[in-house]
Amino acid sequence: MRLYAGTSQQFVADTVHNQIAEKLKYAFFSYYRSNPSPAEINSWRNSLRAVSQVFQYADLMDHGIILEYQLPLTSRRLDCLIVGRDSTDNDNAVIIELKQWEKCDHAEGENEVLTWIGGAQREILHPAAQVGRYKMYLEDGHSAFHEGTSPIRLNACTYLHNYTFFENDPLLSSKFTNMINCYPLFSADDVDPFKTFLVKKLKAGQGTEVLRRIENGKYRPSKKLMEHVGNIIKGNPEYVLLDEQLVVFDKVVTCANKGYHDRRKTVVVIKGGPGTGKSVIAINLMADLLLKGYNAQYATGSRAFTTTLRDIIGTRGAVQFKYFNSYMDAEADVVDVLICDEAHRIRKTSNDRFTQRAKRSDLTQVQEIMKAGKVCVFFIDDNQVVRPDEIGSVRYIKEYSKKNQCNIFEYTLEAQFRCNGSDAFVNWINNTLGISRTANVIWNTNEDFDFQIFDSPEGLERAILEKASQGFSARMTGGFCWQWSKELKPDGSLYEDVVIGNYRRAWNARPEARKLRKDIPKATLWAHDSNGINQIGCVYTAQGFEFDYVGVIFGNDLVYNFDDQKWHGLPSNSKDPAFRRANIKFIEFVKNTYRVLLSRGMKGCYIYFLHKDTERFFKSRMETIPIDLEYGNTQDYQERELISYINALPLLNLRAAADSRFESIDGYFASNTDYELVPINGGPFSKDCFLVRAEGDSMEPKIPDGSLCLFRKDRGGSRNGKIVLCRIEGFAGDAPLALIKLYQSERKFAPDTLGEAKKIVLSSLNPSHPPLEIKKGEEFSILGIFERLIETSQ
Repeated sequence: MRLYAGTSQQFVADTVHNQIAEKLKYAFFSYYRSNPSPAEINSWRNSLRAVSQVFQYADLMDHGIILEYQLPLTSRRLDCLIVGRDSTDNDNAVIIELKQWEKCDHAEGENEVLTWIGGAQREILHPAAQVGRYKMYLEDGHSAFHEGTSPIRLNACTYLHNYTFFENDPLLSSKFTNMINCYPLFSADDVDPFKTFLVKKLKAGQGTEVLRRIENGKYRPSKKLMEHVGNIIKGNPEYVLLDEQLVVFDKVVTCANKGYHDRRKTVVVIKGGPGTGKSVIAINLMADLLLKGYNAQYATGSRAFTTTLRDIIGTRGAVQFKYFNSYMDAEADVVDVLICDEAHRIRKTSNDRFTQRAKRSDLTQVQEIMKAGKVCVFFIDDNQVVRPDEIGSVRYIKEYSKKNQCNIFEYTLEAQFRCNGSDAFVNWINNTLGISRTANVIWNTNEDFDFQIFDSPEGLERAILEKASQGFSARMTGGFCWQWSKELKPDGSLYEDVVIGNYRRAWNARPEARKLRKDIPKATLWAHDSNGINQIGCVYTAQGFEFDYVGVIFGNDLVYNFDDQKWHGLPSNSKDPAFRRANIKFIEFVKNTYRVLLSRGMKGCYIYFLHKDTERFFKSRMETIPIDLEYGNTQDYQERELISYINALPLLNLRAAADSRFESIDGYFASNTDYELVPINGGPFSKDCFLVRAEGDSMEPKIPDGSLCLFRKDRGGSRNGKIVLCRIEGFAGDAPLALIKLYQSERKFAPDTLGEAKKIVLSSLNPSHPPLEIKKGEEFSILGIFERLIETSQ
């Protein structure tokens, strides 16, 4: 994915005419369905103008340009890529990292400097380290740069167009010399050297064909953590750490070096959502620290994750991989660096009902961990807590650390390395489940990440099995809405606990199943054992793992209610024994459970809903956005439509459409293309939104005559007691009639059904207007649900 692609001549013209930032803004909104920040727009405007001037000065006018190019399988974007041919006719590309920096300072890390970002001084990768890793990552991940007889030669540099080097400049420190030689820096005073560098790589131009090679190239299959753990631990790392990942890595190594001489303990807290690379960094840290001779240990609260790591690494290295409760009787400072992955699973105490009285600890689990480690590293996501007895949180760890006067460092991982690098998907899941408010209210089904909703569990399973047959890693998972049988069948096989109609499948096996059937994987190895494809995993066996494709059966322990427009947790439908103690926090835990399951996929997530209103709610937040990203026409697509949903909405003229035969708002747009766009405040808006001008006094005082009403398309579910826009065929002659009315219905209910409508009445709020009853057989449809009155921005 990229936000802009074209010729260098087009690019220069767009910057000269001050259009480049606006075009990127529209493309950004079209793809992500949210607006870029004002700071990012400003950065585009300033940095791209500066580099455009260099292209003109160097006469690079026959080249290809890509802006904001997303690295494969991450959410990181390159600023600028310019392509063409050198003097010997070899295809070349140059990554240009653009910086608005004006000053910086020294930092302790091997690859970092200090500079002002977001109103504070922060550790940031040295620009040469950053752009160099982008180069390595792209060479490793994109076929155009490593396949064929003449792969495109890739180069990288940084242009600091506001920066002037000074004496003893931290950017030019001796520890960065080798980096800068490979990936040079050019300041505001280095326009001529920058020009020379670019001309040497791209002198012959002819960039159009090179650009097509990149646009038509393919990504390598995703790297799967578990497939590479063994090689990483053996000293053969196969991941390239990017941006804040490397900053975190270097900080922990620096803390390990200083830990021998510091009396105070050091705590490093690394926050990050699903797929931000927490486990990748943790595993790489383990490998590097062990090779450097440190006693590093890796601990988790997940039996499944730790068992799988031990199984892959083998007996010799497995001793370094522990559980959080492994430090009950550990000596003080026995571990140089204690890496705690999935630290949100830390519990209040390591004691359980099986702990002998003599071995019980008086310390909390976090006290035991921090007593044992000189440097303690916590990788954590507060929104992945799925059990009442899991109390690990950023706040909890920091409060204990401050109380004990530890050195504390805190970092946040933001780049997405799962869900095909789609920040949008994880943000959309968080928003849809009501876990956090994000800009991604609507899911764009044109995204590269494959998200599909299936009508049956059989269809879902067929799709997952098909992906597995194609060589992808794939697993079926589900909410804990069915009992997990302790017993086995007489033949030693598993009971099919998960039952949905005629669909019957087994949960991942309990450990005792292996005693009679060796082909049944242990529950703790379900994610890694090839036989796990035949069983359904729960959150406890799936958490921490990643698959190319994940199938999720979304149970009826969490349902969406259209009447009050809220999520409801139903503990009676949960079979998780831990949730019986959840009380009022049940809905928080079950939301986190589905967030974990839905974010396990690298390439795709397939889902089946037991509760159909919940399915309808998800579908109401999905849309297919028409995007024309054909080369040469990148910025000319659907511009009117994009602008409308940023700061304006379409106003339906239902009188003008009286002769059109439409039964839905989508049908209206299909037959009426000349609708008016009305500027309003409060955007961007979902494409489910539209405007209608009220006529008459039937809905006064709530909706005055002539007022402008915001509606959302009707996506099903209960409308009882809501104000709706409805259409009645033949109510007044043959013309369709659209009315704004209060919808009321009486229903007779049958078990396990949504109910059958008995009577529908459309009422006015003004008592002088009589109600209308919809007779059986009348053509009647709901066009939209009333949201609020609005004012125009004109």
